[in-house]
Amino acid sequence: MYSIIVVPAPAAGPGSQVRLAPGERLHFGRATPQTAGAPRHHLDIPHPGVSRTAGEIGATASYWTLSNFSAASTYVVENPEGAGEHIKIAPGRVDAPVPFEFSRVVLPAGGDLLDFSVWAPRHDYVERAYSASAEEGEPTALAFPLDRSKRYFLVLAALCESRLRGAPHAPLPTVDRIVERLRPLWPAVNRASVQWNIDYLAVKLRLKPGPDTADAGPRLNGKKESLVSLALRFDLVREDDLTTLTSPTTPTTLTAPTPLPEAR
Repeated sequence: MYSIIVVPAPAAGPGSQVRLAPGERLHFGRATPQTAGAPRHHLDIPHPGVSRTAGEIGATASYWTLSNFSAASTYVVENPEGAGEHIKIAPGRVDAPVPFEFSRVVLPAGGDLLDFSVWAPRHDYVERAYSASAEEGEPTALAFPLDRSKRYFLVLAALCESRLRGAPHAPLPTVDRIVERLRPLWPAVNRASVQWNIDYLAVKLRLKPGPDTADAGPRLNGKKESLVSLALRFDLVREDDLTTLTSPTTPTTLTAPTPLPEAR
């Protein structure tokens, strides 16, 4: 069974893909190395700025590794579905594990940036061995308890929308743009209510102390950026959640008490 598929860019059709089974390795670089005996997997990248032996990919059962044989260039592995999520592979690093299901490997080559894709569709997840009723003691508290039926979640989804839709470096929407975006679902929305919910999220996600504490905490500059960074890093808002911005929602699901610490 193949565990990863390497797709050169630009793709030259299905025949250009390299399929690796667990335990197999793929070298990549400017020229195919001369080897004795059985042929070795190799991805040729014909660019004068790429080393002849630039690196190596290793396949395992549920993830893959990347080795950077360059003496000076850092390679970047991007998650195209992760709103800017990426890892850097330093020069000389060997067998760095890559956890992404879909990846774009970016190589600096002179004045160009070259890339190829790696698909790792086999991801294993743990299955609960015991039902919740069989466990003893109190249930584990959620780290970031968010109610997707509340207005604050609509505001958070609107903040994250552009970056989740494939523009990881897009500027965040202004409060006025959020008001415009949410008005079809929330007719009474205005600047004050959006800003209130942003402030509430900063408290709920523990970026700021709550109003029941004497310590007001330091001033939080870049509040929207901090919220979006936290939400995307821990998958508090996913691409699937953007349907809340377009799906009709009954008013009762968006209604809650207005005073802090409850969401309105």
